[in-house]
Amino acid sequence: MKDFDTRRSSALLNRAQQCIPGGVNSPVRAFAAVEGDPLFIARGEGRWLIDEDDNRMLDLVGSWGPLILGHAHPVVVASALAALERGASFGAPTAAEVDFAEALCAAHPVLDQVRLCSSGTEATMHAIRLARGFTGRDVIIKIDGCYHGAHESVLVKAGSGVATFAQPGSPGIPAAVAALTKTAPFNDLEAVAAHLEQGDVAALIIEAVPGNMGCISPDSNYLKGLRELTKEHGTVFIVDEVMTGFRLALGGACERFGIDADLVCLGKIVGGGFPLAAFGGRLEIMKRLSPSGPVYQAGTLSGNPVAVAAGMATLSLLTPALYEGLERAGATVEARLSEAVAARGCSMSRVGSMFTIFFRPTLPSNFTQVSQCDMAAFGRFHRGVLKRGVYFPPSQYEAAFLPDSLSAEEMDHLVVGIQGALAEA
Repeated sequence: MKDFDTRRSSALLNRAQQCIPGGVNSPVRAFAAVEGDPLFIARGEGRWLIDEDDNRMLDLVGSWGPLILGHAHPVVVASALAALERGASFGAPTAAEVDFAEALCAAHPVLDQVRLCSSGTEATMHAIRLARGFTGRDVIIKIDGCYHGAHESVLVKAGSGVATFAQPGSPGIPAAVAALTKTAPFNDLEAVAAHLEQGDVAALIIEAVPGNMGCISPDSNYLKGLRELTKEHGTVFIVDEVMTGFRLALGGACERFGIDADLVCLGKIVGGGFPLAAFGGRLEIMKRLSPSGPVYQAGTLSGNPVAVAAGMATLSLLTPALYEGLERAGATVEARLSEAVAARGCSMSRVGSMFTIFFRPTLPSNFTQVSQCDMAAFGRFHRGVLKRGVYFPPSQYEAAFLPDSLSAEEMDHLVVGIQGALAEA
């Protein structure tokens, strides 16, 4: 194991803390959950990150999911550069937007129509507003531990009981706003049913496979049960596919699990590494969106031509062979790590190319159980795996993402690095 130098990253962090709150532009980048300091990245090359101190690391974060093809894929780069040469932003329609929207609707089973925006947070925020406008109701249900961005309706925490409303998850969120959100544990149909019985719920929003409390699999009847309950009570069923869309299958989690959602939210992979997202679904609901209908939504950078070009190039490379390769890689990682994971008293969950090693002996099925993991041990593991040249998510609550086309040497590097860090932790 080579020396892991962090002098330049440390100096940059000291400078950043003087001009950026906490020194980072998104909290999880601070490495606070693993009692470490962030590394400042200089560049990405394929499946590898190189930081400012020239540490070279196999990347299992992939910008939190979108880089399914790895960093700086030549086809994506060429497409983005060609679009940039024609202009960075117009604030007006382009033919590329139409091509891209058609491609999204053709690929995803839920999409009759789609509206582009710039981030996953925007996509979920607008989808919730649309559901409220469509139903004429105000209350939503959020599943505890699922993350849908940093806006008021979903940045909440569970209340004290099943029948209670959520509590603000951050200062600055009015209690009156949080009171319009109810929460229920993941994999718990009874809690959802109790909320829906009130008859005031506009929408239920969920990550079909959560990526922000670790990778947790839904119980066999859970997603089907949610569909049946929401349909029975006239509630819009929103599946947040910002992470799972185009990762678990071309048609995302909805294709993989056969989910008949009303609306879906997409991001990450659809932008090919650029700021781009989308929300869409049933025509009956989407036609209520302005300018076709009364529910307002707008954005100057929505459908940005450079981001759309990168997204379109990425989608063109997502072949059946790619998904077969990702499944094989995920299964190989799981099989090769199983003995080391069990020996450390941990458990491992995987869905496709997403996985999490939980520092508890049995797999969790909801957020409360994830919070019972040995967080200190995970921090030791993270520091150990980083020194072994594997860039792992810096939180027990985050899923790892495998990139396409890992070589045999890269797979060995990944497995050996994680095995060594588990033993050390």
